[in-house]
Amino acid sequence: MKTSIQLQQDVMAELACDPALEASHIGVTVDQGIVTLSGHVSSFLEKWDAERAAQRVHGMKALVVELDVKLPALSQRDDQDIVRAANNALQCMTSGICDAVKVLIDNGWITLSGNVDWQYQKLAAAEAIRHVTGVRGVSNLIGIKPHVIAANVRHDIEAALARHASLNAKRIQVQVNGGDVVLSGFADNWGERQAALHAAWAVPGVHSVVDKTLLTL
Repeated sequence: MKTSIQLQQDVMAELACDPALEASHIGVTVDQGIVTLSGHVSSFLEKWDAERAAQRVHGMKALVVELDVKLPALSQRDDQDIVRAANNALQCMTSGICDAVKVLIDNGWITLSGNVDWQYQKLAAAEAIRHVTGVRGVSNLIGIKPHVIAANVRHDIEAALARHASLNAKRIQVQVNGGDVVLSGFADNWGERQAALHAAWAVPGVHSVVDKTLLTL
């Protein structure tokens, strides 16, 4: 198990290696495996990249993000400009997503709502908005439309877990209630945890996944 100093150094090194980040503006503290990022970044996309970079480091139990988004002068826009750009970004996506997703903005913070057919569409909509200049944050409240659920949905998820090369499927338990899935058990790192979530979301009919897996450090 890593010491707090080792984990702090590893997170700082991972941030410094990411060309999308200005790591000198980001502080890292560690307390009993809980990593906290503080300081400021120049865009919401940079904040997102910092979170992803920290999650790549093995040994972290939890992540607290206290990064402020301080937009440079050239990136500052009023809400009307931002929401127009956000809608244009959604228009460029797969047909049907733009009409299904509603955009609400308040002081640069965008809330997405509505319903789509698949989880990947929900994630893609948020990804498109993160790249819009002037955005300070995104709340993704888009829902997934219920599909007809096959009786063997649990079997399909377990089979998807077993096919994934980086996962020990026997350590992850699957509970299914309609389209709601709960994952529990153990994962070795954040990457393995994310792989399990991806496998569950990839099964048709799943509209919510709760991750209760524990990291073994």
